[in-house]
Amino acid sequence: MTAVTATPSWRALAAYHAQIKDVHLRDLLADDRGRAECLCAEGAGLFLDYSMNRITDETLRLLLRPAEERGVAKRRDAMFAGEKINATERRIVTHAALRAPLRYPS
Repeated sequence: MTAVTATPSWRALAAYHAQIKDVHLRDLLADDRGRAECLCAEGAGLFLDYSMNRITDETLRLLLRPAEERGVAKRRDAMFAGEKINATERRIVTHAALRAPLRYPS
């Protein structure tokens, strides 16, 4: 498998970084008054605000492309389904099980 840093999607991300690396956060805030509403996420009792970071909608789009190309969502789903995704030990991973709430028999 090709290294992620050798993929076209990674090169696009690197090129975009070169394009915006000198953009100041104050300029991003001034140019987009709706930034706080768009660059946040909420779930599982957490509120994440990305608006005070030097990130744009394009940054997010470009960050997601390598993950999509590598099938991260498919592997995540396999992990939660209990499939054997630990290739070195040929077994299921316990990450999700360790974080799941305890289930007591009724």
